[in-house]
Amino acid sequence: FAPSGDVVEVIYFHGTQRCPTCQAIEAETKSLIESSFADAINSKKLIFKIVDISKPENKAIADRYEVAWSSLFVNDWKKDQESVNNLTEFAFTNARNNPDAFKRGLSEKINEFLAN
Repeated sequence: FAPSGDVVEVIYFHGTQRCPTCQAIEAETKSLIESSFADAINSKKLIFKIVDISKPENKAIADRYEVAWSSLFVNDWKKDQESVNNLTEFAFTNARNNPDAFKRGLSEKINEFLAN
């Protein structure tokens, strides 16, 4: 699972059944990353993954992060050491009803890790 080098990894996990809030988390995360972090994606400093946990090939990564439903993680990899940050509660609280606050908070976390 480990990416090579120092990198920030954003992972959105989802299952087959997806509520409007789950869909908003994916849409708002994708929108933010495409609009604000294209350079980091292109330079391989940021990785964005959307993982369908209902697919057998994704069981290992779902087990690693202990997810069984929609979840959002922003992980900071430095020298092959991972700092796991579960933003699921924050995402469910804000992505649908307060997307600006969601994008602001997610952006701050990504920028914090990119700066280190």
